[in-house]
Amino acid sequence: MSHSSEQQKTVGELCGIGRKAAPRAPVETLQQVSVSTELGVDGDHRGKVRRRKVTVLALEDWQAACNDIARPDLDWTVRRANLLVSGFTLPHEVGARIGIGDLVLEVSGETDPCKRMEEAATGLEEALRPDWRGGVTCRVIEGADIALGAPVRLLPAE
Repeated sequence: MSHSSEQQKTVGELCGIGRKAAPRAPVETLQQVSVSTELGVDGDHRGKVRRRKVTVLALEDWQAACNDIARPDLDWTVRRANLLVSGFTLPHEVGARIGIGDLVLEVSGETDPCKRMEEAATGLEEALRPDWRGGVTCRVIEGADIALGAPVRLLPAE
């Protein structure tokens, strides 16, 4: 690697898009989706919930949690997040802004691991707790159509 491991990675890639039609519905994976300030991820039931419109998960954090419980086989959709990014360190500060293609998201908090993770795999709920491994919840600042492969970057805070 050309940069130090402490340095936050600033450009990554969108490598997964998921949405759920209802609270316990299976996660549908998509190649592209429209994300708006009104509805969050088009077709996702969580979009109407204020402050928790879009959830973002880092692939590396997911893999670390799965490796901790010796379940590297678990698909990222088990986490039930909307967007999966790779090669990018998610910011752990409320108000931090993330750009995914033309989409602008603002971190509103940590996505707390819940009992659903324990139902999916023993130990997963706890394995997701350290260092915000469960991802971040975001509100949409500027909506856009996004597709797999879109660049992911940290934006200056307003």
